[in-house]
Amino acid sequence: MLSVLLAVLAAIANALASVLQRKAARDRPESESLSWRLVRHLLHRPVWFAGVLSVIAGFMLQAAALGNGQISLVQPVLVLELPATLLLASLVFRSRLGVLEWGASVMMAAGLAGLLFSLSPSQGSAAHATALRWAFASGVNVLLVAAMVVWARLAGPGARKAALLGVATGCGFGFTAALIKGVTEAFSHGIGAVFTSWQLYAMIVAGAGAMFLLQSAMHAGRLLASQPGLTMSDPVVAILWGVFVFGEAVRGGVYTILSVVGAAVVAAAVTLLTRSPLLAGRTGRGEQGQPRGEADTETE
Repeated sequence: MLSVLLAVLAAIANALASVLQRKAARDRPESESLSWRLVRHLLHRPVWFAGVLSVIAGFMLQAAALGNGQISLVQPVLVLELPATLLLASLVFRSRLGVLEWGASVMMAAGLAGLLFSLSPSQGSAAHATALRWAFASGVNVLLVAAMVVWARLAGPGARKAALLGVATGCGFGFTAALIKGVTEAFSHGIGAVFTSWQLYAMIVAGAGAMFLLQSAMHAGRLLASQPGLTMSDPVVAILWGVFVFGEAVRGGVYTILSVVGAAVVAAAVTLLTRSPLLAGRTGRGEQGQPRGEADTETE
């Protein structure tokens, strides 16, 4: 299916963006998190611009996927971003993937396949969303992102802050995906309808905000802390949008149980991947290419 292939390519592009942006921000002091000083620094880093280009490529691939398929089908595929991030990080930070990483990646792929098979989303369209549904769902989504950001600021420096910012970023990207779906629906009525749709301008604002949160999440801690929440919250938010706002139909009955099992397998794979020495810096060479021992002494 074309939408699934495009979503896989989008996941790879997003994974590359995460690794490059982490590489660009890793040497900045923690005090710059959620600060425009961090952005000013990144603007002088070519590797950061490469990450931005990857984000743009991922966005375009994601938009194409959403234009060809349901949001509750496309967004879960993006969970493959996590194993792709590990693979790319192993190349950029000169570390080696082991049995844990490969096994968890296969486990994730199997769980994702089971989840998509069980859900089998069909029908549904952004055209089915009333103005009231758009307003209510958008308000809830924005409040959720704001709550995660406030919680992150109160949590102080460390892995918890990075994890909360990762969740906030994922929720922001899930919201952006919903708005992209709205834009693709407007595009079906002609290019003029795109520029007169409020979703286009809301998408620009939401996307920029999610990008800002992404920089801060990558800066606040290792991928170990930020990536799982970012990866999992995005498809969860998107599925909720698809089912409750866009009216996408998913299979019920025994398939509901199978969907839960598939999601649990994916979640278990994510948990295993977060223990990867590549991200935690516990063995071999750490995330920043440091020798063993030096990486071990770093704080999250």
